[in-house]
Amino acid sequence: MAGICLILRCNGFHYTNFVMKILSLAKCCAIFALLATGCRFAGYAQEPHSGPWVYQDGLTKENLRGIVNVGGGIVWASGAHGIVRRTEDAGYMWQSCSMPAGAEDLDFRGIQAWDENNAVVMSSGPGDQSRIYRTTDGCQTWKVVFTNPDKDGFWDAMAFWDKQHGEIIGDPVTRPQLEGGVVTASYPDSPGNYPQDKRAPLLEKKTETRFAVFVTSDGGATWKEDQGAFFQSDPHRSGAFAASNSSLVRREQSGWFGIGGLDGSFIYRGVDATDVMSFDGLFWEKKPVPISGGTESAGVFSVSFADGQHGIAVGGDYKKPSATAGTAAWTADGGMTWTAAVRPPHGYRSSVAWDAAAKAWIAVGTNGSDISYDDGRTWVRLDDGNWNALSLPWVVGPDGRVARLGNLPRRK
Repeated sequence: MAGICLILRCNGFHYTNFVMKILSLAKCCAIFALLATGCRFAGYAQEPHSGPWVYQDGLTKENLRGIVNVGGGIVWASGAHGIVRRTEDAGYMWQSCSMPAGAEDLDFRGIQAWDENNAVVMSSGPGDQSRIYRTTDGCQTWKVVFTNPDKDGFWDAMAFWDKQHGEIIGDPVTRPQLEGGVVTASYPDSPGNYPQDKRAPLLEKKTETRFAVFVTSDGGATWKEDQGAFFQSDPHRSGAFAASNSSLVRREQSGWFGIGGLDGSFIYRGVDATDVMSFDGLFWEKKPVPISGGTESAGVFSVSFADGQHGIAVGGDYKKPSATAGTAAWTADGGMTWTAAVRPPHGYRSSVAWDAAAKAWIAVGTNGSDISYDDGRTWVRLDDGNWNALSLPWVVGPDGRVARLGNLPRRK
């Protein structure tokens, strides 16, 4: 077939003698069209793939962790050693971005973009290795706009709910103790509770540890700490995971944040509370989730919602990638309660997303991917690849793996 496709030409210069004798030019062109179609299908069938995932050339061998599908063919990806890649034509050609200054040893775990020019990328690492870089010229240049102020901190996730408003959540750090959104401290005149913006010289200050929260209201250009967050936690017993930048989901009046560790697996559910002293405008409640926990390597790694009520949490123990128990749970009441999958994915999962076109959930991890057509109750294996993160129809993984979702199996 490939040989015929190379020989036949409708301009009359490369016909074989046999074709010239028995076919008219019109018939030749018609046959050529059919053969060309056959060649395209044959080429598609021969494209390297893993299950329904068709591989792309991402122009790198680095470990890719971040992926965002902007739409209109625009996709951004990020990963280890300051790597950022971009395509404007749905993956036909991936472009290498300039490396941000000082990012050679950084691990870009999260990326958010709004078009082909504007994007922010988050690195995850101890202390000042957690940073935010921003580009406004299609990744030709980058500017570091925010660096983790906590030497013991580690950023886990970044999420935006519109083009201006976003949030970063990091592992627990020490902060002044909060009660009802204000700092608890003893002051010279009278002990009691004083708002954060009315500090006086302290005689005594109580502290606590809680997840660090930073917010932006200008598209990531500037960031400030949310002093009214409600994420009290012991850093030695609880933490979040930065495997796919999807442990945090944010919307204008709601949010969800998954954690794990020695104390077990939980999801913080954020509800609208504009009267609370909190820059993100939410009151957060901690809810148990039937996801494998109890070790430093296990917990909720990814959360996703199809609407305000129906969501999925996935995770498990990344040190036991083939263990299936406690790898997925579902909710139908906005995260108030969670139920374990009856037939879970076939291993630890680091990312999950809703496929609106297929009306299905897809989850990926280091030993493959799975699909659920019944809102997370049961899961079916898709492939046995090695993946980190999703932004459908795209997936990324180690060794520069980038792939696009092809045809899914039929519902059974």
